[in-house]
Amino acid sequence: MRAFFKENKWLIIVIFVFVLISGISIGHRIAIEKNNKTYDIIADYNELELMAEQSHKDVSYWLKQFRDKLNITKIGLSEESIVTLMEDTDLEVSGKTMDEVTKEADWKDKLPAAFVQGLTEHGYDSYDVLVQMDSRRAADFVLNAVKNRFEKNKYYAMDFGDSAYVVIDGDSKTALYSQPYKLANSKKGGFIERTDIVGSKIMYISLGLLPEKVEKVQALGLEIIPRTLCYGGYNGDKYGKAVIAEYEKYGIKPEYLIAGGEGVIGYDDGIKLAEKYIKDNHIKIGLIENTTQLQNILQDGVEEIAKDTEYDAVRVFSVWNYIQYRYKFYGYEGAEEIENTLFRAITERNVRVIYFKPIKENQDLFTYVTDMKVYEKMFTSLDKRLEAHNFSYGSASVMKYHEVSYALKMFTAFGCVAAAVLLLSAFLPLKKRGKIILGVLGAAGALAASYVIPNSFVLLLSFVSAVVFACLAITLFTGVSQGLRDTLRPDTPLIKLMGLSALTLIACVLISLMGGMMTAAPLSSTSYMLEIDIFRGVKLAQLLPIAYFAVAYLAYFGFGEKKKNAGKLEFHDLKDMMNTSIKIWMILVGAALAGVGYYYIARTGHESSVEVSSIEMIFRNYLEDMLVARPRNKEFLFAFPSIMLMVYTSVRRFKLWPVLFGLCGVIGMTSVNNTFMHIRTPLYLGFFRTGYSLLFGVIAGIIGIFVFEMIYKIYTKWIVPFQAGCTNQEEGR
Repeated sequence: MRAFFKENKWLIIVIFVFVLISGISIGHRIAIEKNNKTYDIIADYNELELMAEQSHKDVSYWLKQFRDKLNITKIGLSEESIVTLMEDTDLEVSGKTMDEVTKEADWKDKLPAAFVQGLTEHGYDSYDVLVQMDSRRAADFVLNAVKNRFEKNKYYAMDFGDSAYVVIDGDSKTALYSQPYKLANSKKGGFIERTDIVGSKIMYISLGLLPEKVEKVQALGLEIIPRTLCYGGYNGDKYGKAVIAEYEKYGIKPEYLIAGGEGVIGYDDGIKLAEKYIKDNHIKIGLIENTTQLQNILQDGVEEIAKDTEYDAVRVFSVWNYIQYRYKFYGYEGAEEIENTLFRAITERNVRVIYFKPIKENQDLFTYVTDMKVYEKMFTSLDKRLEAHNFSYGSASVMKYHEVSYALKMFTAFGCVAAAVLLLSAFLPLKKRGKIILGVLGAAGALAASYVIPNSFVLLLSFVSAVVFACLAITLFTGVSQGLRDTLRPDTPLIKLMGLSALTLIACVLISLMGGMMTAAPLSSTSYMLEIDIFRGVKLAQLLPIAYFAVAYLAYFGFGEKKKNAGKLEFHDLKDMMNTSIKIWMILVGAALAGVGYYYIARTGHESSVEVSSIEMIFRNYLEDMLVARPRNKEFLFAFPSIMLMVYTSVRRFKLWPVLFGLCGVIGMTSVNNTFMHIRTPLYLGFFRTGYSLLFGVIAGIIGIFVFEMIYKIYTKWIVPFQAGCTNQEEGR
């Protein structure tokens, strides 16, 4: 490797310079993240109301408890819909789709004749929704909402004083269907597939806030964060203006606008209405994180408004149902795992608003935990842990708008091109002129791509950086292992081998860390930090370096016979590999490696089908609680020690072990880059995480080398002589 470094020293210097320049973007991002350290909590009124019913106390009691003991002063209050009026209030309201209504032969006889006649003239179909109100109070609430929010051609209504009826027009897009089922076909025989209309989105459209709920919240001095569910086709300017008018009627000026349903208010006629309301009232728009904790829920108009307001937005973490049930989870005594979930959301994913719902018993999905000590303990512990990361509780902070400059993106691209040329030089016989030509062509290609595909260019640049620098690190530990094998004696002292292998690991991690910086630098814009835009190709960026390891190993170690020209991939290397005899043990090893590889890739990402064991989760949580950032298990327990063991087994002249340990070590190099692909995660956590992994990985590697050496000595001292003796006895017979 010395000759390689000497031959390419200027290219290496160029790469270092461009990495340092990319650090400007990294510095901007760190400053932004440092000043974005305030989080807020909103409690959900509806769930507190359900909790109150189970505890035989009024909802006001729990609102006061959350205010006084948990310091939660913001309450998320959802507007009522036909469904909530039917199920959660004492208003005499019922609603059905006309498909359900007309299945009853005498349905017309059950309704006032005048209404039926008017409805017939208006026209109706199976997709419409019939709403019946059997009191003056219910009629006033529903009819006023429908008249104020819907266009006249969208409904037909009739008021009879003590009762009222309205049919709201629907279509196939608003209908909610049952699961397909088989129905016997008596005419033709066999079965036909059917689906039934079982509901409609219309029944979930927000119709307004109940005055008594508003009064209960405001009487305690709490701030209302209204939740309005909007659905396309019924969400024009008229609807949006009626919603805003109701907010103003109750003196509600929300700090955050967290859209519900399909989009922001008024979206059918564009985003101007909602955007003006947000700007005029200095409201922060909420980006609700997906249930998979990856990106945000796609709601019409939300991201557009965020961009138009220079990302005056906050990420919102909703305590989804499956998280509410994590009480006494993983063997904990209380709500520790829910606390861990909230802690990770705030520290690792740039979430600044927690939309909190009360905890439910894990044994019974419908029973709330009503012991306030559980909540006090959880939030007190959460506050203490967050303070260690310089977070404070209050009005949610907003990221300062930042866009990575074109110049910095191009400097990163040039550094990536230089790294790619260096990588090719590591296994191909390139002359100085060839490297210059490749560099010029690469730089020209990068410039062209930045103009032709400017949006995809940034993602492509980050992807290539991740792959190239991971491959450079792989080249380094492969080349060093081969070089030490050829220059050191097999009986080199163990202490020396430990030191050399540790230095090799440190150098490789630093190279991968450079790749992480080059990956993160061009994507360190606000849109990526808020996960409006995300990095693509994480799994591919982890697979390609694994494939490259085969190239690097052949270039430095060859296949079978002793390598003649180390550092150059030659035809006979491929020929020897293709002509080798396949043995059963090779098939078994290959199958085992394929299984490990599948498990590794399947475990990657938030939508993995492979669940993490309870023991591993508890171990992760312990590390997370004890350290600034949790190091990755696969790095310090598996991949990093493997790199040190590759160096050790290469010097000791083992045959199969270097390639197996090297292959495992590849995972560590891609993992370091992967840490920085998650742009939403603050950079300081990435640096701490990698530092801890390196420290613990060196310790684990030293232990691994020592254990391997002991096993090897036992094998050579006792087992080999025993096998030789048995062989001699057999030959004597």
